[in-house]
Amino acid sequence: MKYLYVGATPEADPEALTAVRERIGSEFGVAVRAMELPGVEFAYDAGRDQYASGPVLELLSRSLPSDALKLLAVTERDLFIPVLTFVFGHAQLGGRVAVVSLARLRQEFYGLAPDREALIERAHKEALHETGHLFGLVHCADRRCAMSLATNVRQIDGKDDAFCPQCEGRLRRTLGSTI
Repeated sequence: MKYLYVGATPEADPEALTAVRERIGSEFGVAVRAMELPGVEFAYDAGRDQYASGPVLELLSRSLPSDALKLLAVTERDLFIPVLTFVFGHAQLGGRVAVVSLARLRQEFYGLAPDREALIERAHKEALHETGHLFGLVHCADRRCAMSLATNVRQIDGKDDAFCPQCEGRLRRTLGSTI
């Protein structure tokens, strides 16, 4: 049996991680296992004061358990790719590893009062989005779909925490041939 692993770097919020793990398992209909991951300090870029997500994905690829179908990592670190100012997450399209950052999903990042409910909801939406990429889903034009591209938290907040019917259909066909 293959498992969808949902792991976290040491500093990741345990409550957010638990919520993501539970929702992802039910949404994708696959067995989920927990996994502890090492820190990602090696990916720190002092010039940007952020962490490069590409090397993090490489680490995750090397950390895959033999019974892993896919691996989704959760971190508190603020991530970037060279061509973008930041990313909420990064996945290998149709690949096996993805990472979601909680940093910019927190109200505190924007100088606002903490809001646990908003953090958990945003984390779930981004976990759906990145895991969707792992199963081959691309960005969707339907702004309510979890697979729509979000470049700010308002766009995340405007999404549903579910896939649109077209993306859901694509996902079910992929899952049917994968599992």
